[in-house]
Amino acid sequence: MSLGLLALAAGFGQFGAVATLGDVAKSFGRVTHGTTVAEQAGLSGTEIGLGLAVIRLASLGGLPLAGLADRFGRRATLLVSCGLGLALTVVVAAAPSYWWFIAVFALGRPLLSATAAVAQVGAAEQTATRDRAKAVALIAAGYGVGSGLTAVIYGLAGGAIGFRGVFALAIVPLVLLPLIATRVVETDRFVRAAAAPEHPLPVLGAVGKAFRGRLLVVAAVVFAISAITGPANSFLFVYAQNVLGLSGPILAVMVMAAAISGLTGLLVGRWLADRIGRRPTSTAALVAVAAFGALAYSGSRAALVVGYVLGVLAGSTFAPAGGSLINELFPTAVRASVAGWQVAVGVLGASAGLLVFGAIADAGNRFGLAAVVTFTPALLATGLLWFLPETKGREPEELWPGVP
Repeated sequence: MSLGLLALAAGFGQFGAVATLGDVAKSFGRVTHGTTVAEQAGLSGTEIGLGLAVIRLASLGGLPLAGLADRFGRRATLLVSCGLGLALTVVVAAAPSYWWFIAVFALGRPLLSATAAVAQVGAAEQTATRDRAKAVALIAAGYGVGSGLTAVIYGLAGGAIGFRGVFALAIVPLVLLPLIATRVVETDRFVRAAAAPEHPLPVLGAVGKAFRGRLLVVAAVVFAISAITGPANSFLFVYAQNVLGLSGPILAVMVMAAAISGLTGLLVGRWLADRIGRRPTSTAALVAVAAFGALAYSGSRAALVVGYVLGVLAGSTFAPAGGSLINELFPTAVRASVAGWQVAVGVLGASAGLLVFGAIADAGNRFGLAAVVTFTPALLATGLLWFLPETKGREPEELWPGVP
């Protein structure tokens, strides 16, 4: 539960840039009654996409930060990264311009990315195989609740407090962090691995040669899903508010509906991961994420709401299965560093998707075409999941005998 609260804090701090993007674009840009993205949103799709890509690329810093957890422990890394990340999120509230907003938010992004990644590692390490998917689902739920809170608060009170007020609210989890810290403990698996007389030394981002082949496959899959979820989530609110004209209360209701579907997806994903396996569940969910993402941007308000709510359902179904699979594929000595690589590759995939999506959307306000062109190629990576062993019912130690 304490790890879930840290994930919630990370989600609250990270999702603010997406939830308030429409307001940010209007505040720092110029809205007119034209038909282009720039005239409707205040900033061009390319400029918005570039800013979001900068924020995403900043998360590359989550690779070395998460890797520190393999050297100094899960607890210390979690608490320091979460505290600093939330503090920088509060500072964003005072940004004087769009690019200052991007720069300050980008400084805090890798810290919160590392928090979310290591929290999932900690949950996986503190559980046995029968409970691991549930534990990973709990961390995903915490992150989702934090993200959803940002969107709901902005949807209901954004007119009164604006995007600056939303970011200033990050001071609440920051103040509560010392209380949460009293319940965060070092994982048993890390304690045993750190005490082992021999364990692999960090090489190439703390992942040695023995693990890199499997890491490459995982990286390709993470890149693919991030190329879909990056633009699908990041452009959602600016598209809903500034292009389709959805009001704040309607967006809040949409987010709350997505919260219900997200919880449902986590429960379904956990059940499927433990019954039919991590790989088939992850494959089906990834295909659904792409399909519903394309539906959301197909042009109508109804399609946006349905596509978003079902897309959250699919993404939440993926989380327990995919998270359990990746954590079970690697030994404790490098598990946090692998989580860091997931963050880094996810950043590259999301940034590539954002740039492609933004550029195509700019060409005649074609969000539907942008979704199809950006999301479809990423589905090719689903076949790579079948190059990985199925880990359902197995402990990580069984896959790497003799490695701590």
